Amino acid sequence: MAKGTPGFFDVDERLAELSAKGDDLERVKALVDFEMFRAALEAAAPRADRSKGGRPPFDHVFMFKVLILQAMHSLSDERCEYRIKDRLSFMCFLGLGLADAVPDANTI
Repeated sequence: MAKGTPGFFDVDERLAELSAKGDDLERVKALVDFEMFRAALEAAAPRADRSKGGRPPFDHVFMFKVLILQAMHSLSDERCEYRIKDRLSFMCFLGLGLADAVPDANTI
């Protein structure tokens, strides 16, 4: 394969490199069971009636993890959106792939 041509395992190899260097977000994800917060988050922020349509909301636990990223890195809503789209470590922490939807600054 020519240099600069993306390979099938390039993302996996890059993630392994990040992990080997001590990814803080990977450690947080391994240590904290974020699902234990689901019931409290859903009670604190109930969803509106979806029968009228609109785009589906992001998951409560997912958005909680976005807020954790924002607080850990002192990010504005706009910078948080950008960093989620830009950083593999943020995407992995949130369980996102490269083609997955990212909440915009207004949603954050």
